[in-house]
Amino acid sequence: MTQISGTEVLRYTAFSADPEGGNPAGVVLDASGLDDAAMLAVAAELGYSESAFLTGPGESGGSTGRGYTIRYFSPKAEVPFCGHATVATAIALAERNGPGDLVFTTQAGTVPVTVAQEGAELRATLTSVEPRVTDVAPDDLAEALAALDWPAADLDPALPPRIAYAGARHLVLAAASRERLADLAYDFARLEALMHRLELTTVQLVWRESPTVFHVRDPFPVGGVVEDPATGAAAAAFGAYLRERALVPDAAVLTLHQGEDMGRPGTLTVELRAGDVRVRVSGTGTRIPAE
Repeated sequence: MTQISGTEVLRYTAFSADPEGGNPAGVVLDASGLDDAAMLAVAAELGYSESAFLTGPGESGGSTGRGYTIRYFSPKAEVPFCGHATVATAIALAERNGPGDLVFTTQAGTVPVTVAQEGAELRATLTSVEPRVTDVAPDDLAEALAALDWPAADLDPALPPRIAYAGARHLVLAAASRERLADLAYDFARLEALMHRLELTTVQLVWRESPTVFHVRDPFPVGGVVEDPATGAAAAAFGAYLRERALVPDAAVLTLHQGEDMGRPGTLTVELRAGDVRVRVSGTGTRIPAE
């Protein structure tokens, strides 16, 4: 446990059972006494892409003691939903209270989470709010590609650009090769400005290795970091995108590899179920030892 500005902050990684992999998040299990400025200050001092703050019982599940209101802050701003910090928080709670079902009330809506014991590991599965997928204007796409320094010819025409939402908005851009995805050196300020204008949380850059296996990267300048190591909200949005474009069956299990190019490899499992528009994202997690 870390003390930041007098607040007890747990540090967990999500989407990896290795503390050196996945995406680290700060977790404050009792933030009821913190105002917005204090939560932002904790997130900024910790420096992770997001930190999660439990601010009280949630609208659902409170009677069982397993419902919580949760808020998420990057070092620069609050975000409506964060998948990896949700997984991290759920695993932190499961270590204390045992596996089972949780309900998180987020600014994006109600997000159920189930934590299960798998051998020595805990795996959390979140269920997204109802997703949606919309077109991206040609001028906005051109600006995004210019900021990334990606020629349009380097895009995969089988996965056309779209904006996808499953709790937060993400611009989905598919690279035609793994080499294109690996070569990420973008104009931070230019991409940040575009993302603020389009109200994007990340840009979801993807490369399709096989029909159900993808490699992804997520620039996150609006959060004050160059790249997010493992992005559960974007994974949920991407699952919705694939289904909306009929690129996968109505019922499918997808594997997303993220963080390899940053030296923090993680694995996100995305499940689509027939008859349910929501997207499930699951992964392991573990506590990060004190420094």
